[in-house]
Amino acid sequence: MIGWLKDAVFYEIYPQSFRDTNADGIGDFNGITEKLDYIKELGCNAIWINPCFDSPFHDAGYDVRDYKKVAPRYGTNEDLYRLFYRAHEKGIHILLDLVPGHTSEEHPWFKESQKVEKNEFSDRYIWTDHCFRGCDGIPYIGGEAERAGTYLLNFFKCQPALNYGFLHPEEPWQKGIDDPDCIATRDAMVDVIRFWLEHGCDGFRVDMAASLVKKDDPDKSGTAHVWKYIFDRVRRDYPEAAFVAEWSNPPQAADAGFDMDFYLNEKGNGYSTLLRDYGNHKDEDHSFFKKNAKGDVTSFVEEFQKYYDKTKGRTYISLLTCNHDTIRAKETLDDEEIKIAYATIFTMPGVPFLYYGDEIGMRYEHLRTKEGGYFRTGSRTPMQWTAGKNLGFSEGCADSLYLPVDPSDDAPTVESQEQDENSLLHMVRRILAFRHEHEDLQADGEYEVLYAEKEKAPFVYRRGKFVIAVNPSLETAVAPVKVQGTEVFRIGKGAQVDADCLKVAPQSFVIYEL
Repeated sequence: MIGWLKDAVFYEIYPQSFRDTNADGIGDFNGITEKLDYIKELGCNAIWINPCFDSPFHDAGYDVRDYKKVAPRYGTNEDLYRLFYRAHEKGIHILLDLVPGHTSEEHPWFKESQKVEKNEFSDRYIWTDHCFRGCDGIPYIGGEAERAGTYLLNFFKCQPALNYGFLHPEEPWQKGIDDPDCIATRDAMVDVIRFWLEHGCDGFRVDMAASLVKKDDPDKSGTAHVWKYIFDRVRRDYPEAAFVAEWSNPPQAADAGFDMDFYLNEKGNGYSTLLRDYGNHKDEDHSFFKKNAKGDVTSFVEEFQKYYDKTKGRTYISLLTCNHDTIRAKETLDDEEIKIAYATIFTMPGVPFLYYGDEIGMRYEHLRTKEGGYFRTGSRTPMQWTAGKNLGFSEGCADSLYLPVDPSDDAPTVESQEQDENSLLHMVRRILAFRHEHEDLQADGEYEVLYAEKEKAPFVYRRGKFVIAVNPSLETAVAPVKVQGTEVFRIGKGAQVDADCLKVAPQSFVIYEL
């Protein structure tokens, strides 16, 4: 496993909305460079930048037009290279966002692929052999190309699927995963990856990593085969390059060769019951960290344990506070609830990710869709730095901003929270500093659940020499756990240690050193 990931804490940046240095209303690479010290002081030693390649931005950059050129709105390739260099000077690694499953319909490969005449890109995408033919429910587009067939999509209409083959081809137009044309697609993606690694990138977060091979089996063995091929050719020269999968199935991601996998917020899974359980119930939010929700931690604990047991020593599970696809926690949790939630996430095994602005409790804004964001748009608003113009995001006019800033008089800012020792910002800094100080709390430290009961608090777990107790409820919670140690970190009133049990005060998080 890659050494630098053991103590990594990532900061996710939506580049359009982080910091604008040229007053055009859109964030840029120079803005990220300007704030590297802030990120490091926060306790994050790695960054994930959401898509920054050239794009028509029908899906916020997840529709790539040129994999080797950055979007001019963010600056130049040289600006990004400079960001890599400055970050490395400060001991910060940077991942870019790779979109391997599809491109923009404006990509030169696709323009060539649409032509009737056979060329090297004719099968770079998946085309059927008839204008009215699709494939097993996979969305497709017809009537927009010179070719007679339709082309399959990977997500939106603007995102034609790249051709990595079919695990079990059944039609003449369906190619096997080791067909020369499908191997050519793999090689093209290897070339993209190597290009950015050569210029200083430290790895990639991989969008829709499980989506490559069509009609794959439930274990995604075809897609795993493709990724093993890619990694074999990349890691020969870049053994320290890190790859985190948007897969949400850590054992499968591990089988494919990924270093990390996001445990994402999806309806019905364990992680979704922690901060955003509103999607699983018609009328009520039963999130575990909501103080009066009577939430249940066991679905998360049981599912996480299953993934942990199957991946230990092979890959890391990545828990996140939020991301560009998820409604911010502040929509349903207050700052005190969020403190306990984030402290838990940052002390679990694996590699955690902090979404920009979550450290100050930025709100989810109810906005109209922007660049294919739809409901996600409200989690992509400008970073709130100061009480000044545009909350310190940009010196441009308000009408020019990529998205409007929080209009509330009490909008949280870095500036205001710097002045409050009890702020969420200071808590995040404290818990991340504590994590960095102690190997037992880092990615591969020992993990054992000591107490987790259905519809009850507290949640108690051990990380090496530390016992951590979490009680988000409004009542004192008792666990039959014997603790002989010293309290070393606390949120709230902490806990009382009796001879044979642990009594955790309401809305408290506490760490004991044994």
